Amino acid sequence: MKEKEYRLVSAARDSLLFLRGVPQVALGDRVIVRDHTGQKRNGQVIKTTKEIVLVQVFEGTQDLDIEHTWIRFLEEPFEVPLSPDILGRIFNGIGQPHDQRPPIITSLKRNVNGSSVNPAARAYPREFIQTGISTIDGLNSLVRGQKLPIFSGSGLPHNRLAAQIVRQAKLPGQESQFAIVFAAMGVSHTDARFFQEEFEASGVLGNVVMFINLASDPPMERLILPRTALTVAEYLAYELDRHVLVVITDMTHYAEALREVATAKGDVPARKGYPGYLYSDLAEIYERAGRIKNRAGSITMVPVVTMPSDDITHPIPDLTGYITEGQIVLSRELHNQGIYPPVHVPPSLSRLMKDGIGKDYTREDHGHVTNQLYAAYTKALDVRNLASIIGAEELSASDQNYLKFADGFEKQFIGQGETTDRTIQNTLDLAWELLSILPKDALTRVSEAELEKYYQAESATLLTD
Repeated sequence: MKEKEYRLVSAARDSLLFLRGVPQVALGDRVIVRDHTGQKRNGQVIKTTKEIVLVQVFEGTQDLDIEHTWIRFLEEPFEVPLSPDILGRIFNGIGQPHDQRPPIITSLKRNVNGSSVNPAARAYPREFIQTGISTIDGLNSLVRGQKLPIFSGSGLPHNRLAAQIVRQAKLPGQESQFAIVFAAMGVSHTDARFFQEEFEASGVLGNVVMFINLASDPPMERLILPRTALTVAEYLAYELDRHVLVVITDMTHYAEALREVATAKGDVPARKGYPGYLYSDLAEIYERAGRIKNRAGSITMVPVVTMPSDDITHPIPDLTGYITEGQIVLSRELHNQGIYPPVHVPPSLSRLMKDGIGKDYTREDHGHVTNQLYAAYTKALDVRNLASIIGAEELSASDQNYLKFADGFEKQFIGQGETTDRTIQNTLDLAWELLSILPKDALTRVSEAELEKYYQAESATLLTD
């Protein structure tokens, strides 16, 4: 059937075109918009009724003369070309090359909206992924098939942390099967160049597929970018049997683009102006991670969410927390002290950690050490608050030890720098070194056998840099 062009635009609002009298248009169809100068723009049908069709234009509707604007409905969804050659490439949000190299030539294409997975076909997330970052590996371990977001704030180093995870993440013993899909939305030219240079300098770019949407690029492109990236991840995982780590930054920019479209459509707003379907829309993205029975590959997701005004109860981090299995929270206070990565330990957690650590995955003492670190650091923070009231010199000898532990824990365990790549054994050994500042009888979360094997009596005083 020959494609037809229609000149039926009745109105333009923000990034939307309103058309009347268009027959047999399907929701999600791809659209080509041709303006009065002959320039073409990409679009997608986002609403269709008997009376009206709404087309979302990714490049926006600025400078469009609606009397001389032609719309061609391609009768196909947005698709991304797929090939093993996609590794090492950089694309924009709709899968077009962003690295001055030729497009991918292949007959294999997939709908970026994906297909639903029968929940009964899902396999439970397991097996430890090593990021080389102690606060993640030791305290909030990431397991294969998990969704573990990073909650950050404006000005905090979440982009540096995301880049470090991409550089260092590995499945111990299975490095050759590991691939990374990195998607950045609304980033500056400086940040985009930083990511590319980091991956090139570390030699991992050949195993990474990058999707970049700049702050100057169309905001509407951000609505399709995560879906394009996850379609590539599904191909790598379920057809090439790769273990895939998907890092997405920043989901707040995605949600803001969604709010912009919802407002233009006239949808009823909910909390802070976001549409009521924000939860289901985010879930549609996040739930594409996981493992499938009888498939060798897997998709693990680490989305970055910046919290407006550092508010963890804001709708975006709040709803993300319901859908995902934990969170890594960054601390402005630790960042101001020069500690990197500034992971705020008490509110951070990984709900699936217990299924990827222990004797068969990391080390037999891992679970007990994690519990002991949390308990000791929580008590140390209480002691620090007490010291701020009565003075450190008034504290007991036991409380003085907890202050030493807190200082060492923040400076040596949490703070490790961007170039330090620690194995899980390095992380656990450092944890025991710090716990050994405390007397044995204070370590009630570890076993006697573990104390006998790992406790370092010579660590009565804190080792400093």
